[in-house]
Formats: sequence, C-alpha cells, structure tokens
Amino acid sequence: MRIRATFAAFAGGMAAALAFAAPACAADPLAFQVDPAWPKPLPNNWLMGQAAGVSVDAQDNVWVVQRPKSLTEDERAASANPPRTKCCVPAPPVLVFNQAGDLIRSWGGPGEGYSWPQNEHGIHVDHKGFVWLAGNGDNDGQILKFTPEGKFVLQIGKQGPQTNSQDTSRLGRPAQVTVDPATNEVYVADGYYNHRIIVFDADSGAFKRMWGAYGKPPTDEKLASYSPGAPVSQQFNNPVHCVQVARDGLVYVCDRTNDRIQVFRKDGTFVKEFFVETNTLQNGSVWELAIWPDEKETYLINADGANNEVRTLSRDTGDVLGRLGRSGRMAGDFHWVHNLALDSKGNLFTTEVDTAKRAQKFLLRGDTVLRKRAAGP
Repeated sequence: MRIRATFAAFAGGMAAALAFAAPACAADPLAFQVDPAWPKPLPNNWLMGQAAGVSVDAQDNVWVVQRPKSLTEDERAASANPPRTKCCVPAPPVLVFNQAGDLIRSWGGPGEGYSWPQNEHGIHVDHKGFVWLAGNGDNDGQILKFTPEGKFVLQIGKQGPQTNSQDTSRLGRPAQVTVDPATNEVYVADGYYNHRIIVFDADSGAFKRMWGAYGKPPTDEKLASYSPGAPVSQQFNNPVHCVQVARDGLVYVCDRTNDRIQVFRKDGTFVKEFFVETNTLQNGSVWELAIWPDEKETYLINADGANNEVRTLSRDTGDVLGRLGRSGRMAGDFHWVHNLALDSKGNLFTTEVDTAKRAQKFLLRGDTVLRKRAAGP
C-alpha cells in the first residue's frame, strides 16, 4: 500500500488537487487517496493540539481526542488576557467530524465526578455509542466512559501515584481501550507504566482478568532495551500501546517498542506473534492497529510513528502486503503517526502527535469489495 502524491497549484490561490494513489505493485491489495481538505477549519478560532486518538462510530462519524495543553504559547496566543494575537485558542479535547470534515460535536475536560486525564491518550466509541477515553499522564491510572453528548457515565481506576502491574484497582498510564461487543467487556492496553492487558466489565467496571506477554502473569521487572539480535522479551515493554478484538475472538496487542504484535484468545491464551520492521530502534514500529472491515477481516492496518508509515499486514501471517506514507509535513506524509481508524467503507483516518498536531483522511481506492459498498446500490 503506497501513496503517490502530486499536488497541482491552481491560479488565484486555489486549493491543491487531491493526490492520486495507486497500488505500488501488483501484490499491494489496497490503495488510498489523501483528502488534503479534510477536516475543514475548526470554528471559534479553535486550534487542534497533538491528536492522540481516533475512532469511527456506527454512523461513520470520526471521533478525535486531542491535547489542548500541547499547544505552544504562540499557537494559543489569542487565549491570553489580553489576547496577544488574532489566533488561536485551544479546541475542546473531543472533536467529532462527519465524512465531509465538518465539526459536528465537541466537548471534554475536567468535570464533577471524574478525573480527566492529565494527558489525553486514546479514544474508542463502542457498539452502544459510549465514548471511552484513556490517559498517559504521570498520575493517570483511569479510563473514562461518556455518552456521545459528553455526559459522564463511569470511571475505572483512579489518578495518583503509580503502583504495579498486579494492582486491579487502578491502571498504569493506560494507552488505549476497546470494547468487545460479543461480551461487553472493555480491554485496556495498560500501558506506559504497567505491562499488561487488563479486562473489565464495560457496565459495572468490575475486574475480569489480565495477562502479560505470552499470556504469562504481568510483571514489572526491568527490561533490556529492544535489540534485533537479542532473545525476544518474555514480557511486554512500555508502552503496551494498543489492543483490538476481531470478530473471530482473537485479541491483537501492540508491544510497541519490541516491534511486535502478540495475538491471544479472549482468555489470555497466547496464540502467535508477528514481528514488524525489526530494525526499528526509535520508539518501536507497532503503534496502532485497525482491523479491515470486510467479512473475513482480512488485514491488519498498522501505524508506525517511528518510520512514519502505515502498513497493510496479513491478519493471518503478519506479512507486510503494502505501505503508505513517509516522514514529512505535506498532505499524505506523517510525523509521529500515532493512531488510525477505518470507517465501514474502508476509508482510513490517522492522527499525529509531537509537533504534527493533525488528523488526516485517506479515501479507499484499491479494494474491490469495499469500493462497491462505498458506491452504494
């Protein structure tokens, strides 16, 4: 999967044309076209900070969680008293866009009855429409559940000093959550401090089970830095950065800095592992995964914020089937691509942290089955 981006400048300051993407070779199963006009400019003089999570709901609306506090002083200068410039002010943490890129809803921040994350990290809209948020701030040890309108529903865990990977009363700088519709259980990639997957009831918050790498009990032993030639780590390293549950019951975990995906059954039984771009030493190669929305869930889509590309992997073997993107600032490039999500038609949405601070949309142009679905009856 590879994008070829060519932007034509129009006279009179017209916007750049959409970049056409074709498969890089006959083996590539997917191709995408970046939409440089998505999303549309935010209203209210708002500016997006580091975009640290993205999810797509049942209506194909796109939910982004961003970090208002990550804006630099000059970026938020209009929020000073008195304003120092005309633009800008921080946008609310949760931003919801339609397929056209219009902002249709926004909310978030501290409130009564819950502890808003010190550093927003990850968003998931579940099968019932509830919105889940995680955070990886120094004292973050909780996940939050809200209605689509932003009404607080549930907090699992609590803020405070970090404890250990055996503590079931709190989390350890959790990175991401996903809810399994078959069981109504919430799986947590836990995280930047702890070394585990932990599962709770999505309604009550009751602890169900947890595990570490290879299905072993999680530990907090100090791990050596990843090295391609060294024996593989027997425990998750930090951060345990993502978790996804397929319809066939397999659970996929991002062991980011170990450059690997581990696969489990829902009870934590280890099934297999895939290694991806094993020469990656800077921040790891497996930052995020999304499961392809065809009947067989054929592919895994992998975001890699170190190499700044998005890959198509075989869900069965982990083989790399295609690639998209490169390091850069232009539309279709990436800088610390952190998260991704797919809509029902196979369109791809990405978010970027560090200094990129943006969300992007890539239109599917290469999968026959999903292209027919996108075209409608």
